[in-house]
Amino acid sequence: MDVLRPPLININGRIYRRNIIKEAHYEEEEEFPFMGPSESEELAEDETCDAHVIEQTDKGYRCAIDVPSVLYKYIIGKKGETRRRLESDTKTSISIPKPGVEGQIVITGSSKAAVSSAVTRVEVLVESFRKKQPFTHFLSFPLNDSKIQEGFLRFKDKVLEQCSQDHGVEESIFQNPAKLHLTVGTLALLNEVEVRRACEHLQECQNFIRDITEGKPLPLEVTGIEYMNDDPAMVDVLYAKVNVKDASDKLQVIADRLVEHFVSAGLMVREWDRVKLHGTVMNTLFRKDSTVEDTCAGGRQTVSEREAFDARNILKKFGAHCFGEFELNTVQLSQRYSTDCTGYYSSAGSINFS
Repeated sequence: MDVLRPPLININGRIYRRNIIKEAHYEEEEEFPFMGPSESEELAEDETCDAHVIEQTDKGYRCAIDVPSVLYKYIIGKKGETRRRLESDTKTSISIPKPGVEGQIVITGSSKAAVSSAVTRVEVLVESFRKKQPFTHFLSFPLNDSKIQEGFLRFKDKVLEQCSQDHGVEESIFQNPAKLHLTVGTLALLNEVEVRRACEHLQECQNFIRDITEGKPLPLEVTGIEYMNDDPAMVDVLYAKVNVKDASDKLQVIADRLVEHFVSAGLMVREWDRVKLHGTVMNTLFRKDSTVEDTCAGGRQTVSEREAFDARNILKKFGAHCFGEFELNTVQLSQRYSTDCTGYYSSAGSINFS
């Protein structure tokens, strides 16, 4: 670590230095390390937390903060050690709901500064371990139009007929046609409150999307295939290329604006400067495990366990394959590991372009 450029954490507009610890794999009963501001970073007596109201009571001060129940264990620690240390360091009392019960963590203390400090330290812990949670939802553009599904099945049949002797090419690595999609970005929504908040933010995006599309569906063409890595003989992901029929960048602009909005709301982490729009048609994560889904994130297999396939013949013979054309009219907040009545992912919320 460069001591002059320590890692920082942004919590509700305040910047804190993150104390570096030795990383370890934490199980349910292991102690979760305390990470928070140093003593010199504690808030001044007359400061309050920007995002929370600290109330004065007959006995001192009180602040209630919303924390998803799946994160309680990181604040409690092994046998309550982390909570006791927090309480001792900040001279406060921290009340946490029972495991699995959604509610608020209540922090009380004799001074406003003590409560503010405890709130900040709890939020640092929450933010740190939130980033380790697997994503639960993702924003998607559905590509499961019937014409695209038919074009995909033609592609699949031809590949299996003409390229099945190539290394690693087998039926199990093809995408489920009912779940063809473009992933815009992934979210870890840890309770119903956060799901509702994400749906509300998606609704806020409808106006700028309709401004871009002029209140009409977006005509798309799905033509051609490409691979993710540098070696066509060792491919893990093969995807279909999706473009707006008028050759404009409207789809890319919509995707980038969606990510910008959700990152600003603290619901998504930016991974790239621009969204990499790709409609996966083959993925080695699917091999022998149909429950794994392609949403731009890892599945149950590790990289070392994935068996790449030789895509050279597929690219040579079907590099310009036309999957079809359709009109895209929706962006959906899709739930991971789910299926609706159409075979697509279950929707927590959606907005239309028209």
